Amino acid sequence: MTEAYDAGPVAALRRIAFLLERAREDTYKVKAYRAAAAAVLQLGDDELGRRVGDGTLTELPGIGASTAAVVTEAARGRLPRRLGDLEHRLGGPQTAGGHALRAALRGDLHSHSDWSDGGSPIEEMAMTAMELGHDYLVLTDHSPRLKVARGLSASRLARQLEVVDAVNEHLGGATSAAPEGFRLLKGIEVDILDDGGLDQSDEMLEQLDLRVASVHSKLRMDSRPMTRRMVAAVRNPFVNVLGHCTGRLVTGGRGTRPPSTFDAEEVFAACVEHDVAVEINARPERRDPPTALLELARDLGCLFSIDSDAHAPGQLDLQVHGCERAEAAGIDPDRIVNTWSRDRLISWARPR
Repeated sequence: MTEAYDAGPVAALRRIAFLLERAREDTYKVKAYRAAAAAVLQLGDDELGRRVGDGTLTELPGIGASTAAVVTEAARGRLPRRLGDLEHRLGGPQTAGGHALRAALRGDLHSHSDWSDGGSPIEEMAMTAMELGHDYLVLTDHSPRLKVARGLSASRLARQLEVVDAVNEHLGGATSAAPEGFRLLKGIEVDILDDGGLDQSDEMLEQLDLRVASVHSKLRMDSRPMTRRMVAAVRNPFVNVLGHCTGRLVTGGRGTRPPSTFDAEEVFAACVEHDVAVEINARPERRDPPTALLELARDLGCLFSIDSDAHAPGQLDLQVHGCERAEAAGIDPDRIVNTWSRDRLISWARPR
């Protein structure tokens, strides 16, 4: 007997996309479902019912045979077979542990939209963060040097900040009159240059709520200059989070990559001195920092952030992988800055 379903076609299409993204399927495989959801949103109830009845959904741009089947089943109050299969295979817990810490997280400090190398619009990332229970999400698209990721020039970043304001207004984001609402925060994942400088102007960095600094180039640099490079970045008063510190890849479609080499004790001591959090990058293909370095940072007294590094809405749900690692390392939740309230986080992230 077919299972009943009353959430509607748009919810079914978005849930399919979410589950595929959480499983880290290629973005192009997911776009059809998000495009179909956008197309259905444009239809009135009468037109949707008519097209379902006469089988003309596929005449609409953005709806193909497979997505039309999902829409038809959901519109008729039946659980779409595609969704049921994915819920069975992918809808359960992703990890054995980390769930208590995941419940304590208030937000995510590292995410990407289609303004750089993410796959979805800013508002879709924000809406999904809200659905996951976040109080805040920091939008951290790339800086200009990372051309392969369509990094944002100063002028594009300035335009994005206006969009973030508009998204917050549309979603009912927090204001001084309503401080408890969800809020999309202004951020950047700024490249650490070869000399330890940052790939964005101080004027633009000053306008942001939070800044993640990461090495993306010359990852095989010798240990001593890499150490100087990272320490110089950590000392920069605008830097709040040191992103995926070794740059390693341990699995996944992009293959594997060894970790960068540097004096981790010196780098993490600088993080403690300058109140910079070490990111626990939750992407399963990164697991960065490696366990030995995670424990060293813990023992030296570092702060941490547990971030999804999401490039698609469903990937925002990857944080539990980082939470499992942090729990296993015995890290005090109050040392994880995204367990903090939004006001405390923003106050901490102001340039030093």
